[in-house]
Amino acid sequence: MYKEKLNKLIDNYNLTINKKNRKTDFYNGIYDRWENPVLTRDHIPYFWKYNLNEEENPDLIETLGVNAVFNSGAIFLNGKYYLVARVEGNDRKSFFAVAESDNGVDGFKFWDYPVLLPDTEKEEVNAYDMRLTQHEDGWIYGVFCSESKDTSVDDLSAAKAAAGIVRTKDLKEWERLPNLKTKSAQQRNVVLHPEFVNGKYAFYTRPQDGFIETGSGGGIGFALCDDIENPEIDHEEIINHRKYHTITEEKNGAGAVPIKTDKGWIHIAHGVRNTAAGLRYVLYAFATDLAEPWKQIAEPSGLFLGPLGQERVGDVSNVVFSNGAIVNDKNEVFIYYASSDTRLHVATTTIEKLTYYVFNTPSDPLRSVDCVKQRYELIEKNLAYLKGNK
Repeated sequence: MYKEKLNKLIDNYNLTINKKNRKTDFYNGIYDRWENPVLTRDHIPYFWKYNLNEEENPDLIETLGVNAVFNSGAIFLNGKYYLVARVEGNDRKSFFAVAESDNGVDGFKFWDYPVLLPDTEKEEVNAYDMRLTQHEDGWIYGVFCSESKDTSVDDLSAAKAAAGIVRTKDLKEWERLPNLKTKSAQQRNVVLHPEFVNGKYAFYTRPQDGFIETGSGGGIGFALCDDIENPEIDHEEIINHRKYHTITEEKNGAGAVPIKTDKGWIHIAHGVRNTAAGLRYVLYAFATDLAEPWKQIAEPSGLFLGPLGQERVGDVSNVVFSNGAIVNDKNEVFIYYASSDTRLHVATTTIEKLTYYVFNTPSDPLRSVDCVKQRYELIEKNLAYLKGNK
């Protein structure tokens, strides 16, 4: 009986990691969505969850379960696709684990062991949502949310968020650096720019007053840091603002490490608005100047990618979130996004398509009447074109 149960566990695991993916029928000309999530809790190796010693666990009972696999940093190294995913145990604690694939859309398999970060921040309770930056200084940096209990208030759920920083050469050995110091009360969704700016390290930040609420803060900030080994920021300049009655009304934050193109740095960020059903997270895009990446030069109107179908259902419903994208050696773009804090998906496009979308989509005029006028112009142009080409 034990061997039958074990063989079934192994068979189901192998079926999961070997399942082939395919594009869906979804079409917008910008990107392709893929049918299956690239990572789920079923991708977790069975030997992470069960004591496989038959004498000690004859009924093969799961004792260290995993609830979800989602928000993942991403990097392309030596022809392979690597994800450093957020794995959430049944105990609600998150940790990082590396999965690799040959093609970036399926076949992701976790390494035998998850990432064990150096335990240098003794107040840290939880760590999650790592962005991976392959920096021009030769290191791969991971910037993530370092969460601790807020002991300044008498509230068991009160938390403090800071930007934790690690670096590595191979995704195996990790060096922990001090947490980023800023003037803001809390920092989440911090991203390290991949190149020096004026000889300094550059960060995209999100200053906010509370762990959930932005308060007087909010918006995507830009800041420079002299020394990555003693990271401290004196001033944050907001470069992408929240706006009333838009997808960023409640809050917004940096997502994947910005993608370099001939026309500018393309950012895949997340925007949040409040609804009667709770917070709704979507992805949106904007671009900043190549030489002066704190200057926004394009911002397409509306959302870039939102949850569809079953993506809307999960632990935190009606959410998509991205903290990882890959550009491979063919200029193909892989955008890894989680749905509803439960599973991880991929959307694929090219630098050419992504650049066209970002720089040719009109910006939001911010009023309904002007949005209709904007659409009228497109309709008139298209009807005239169709009439002239009958």
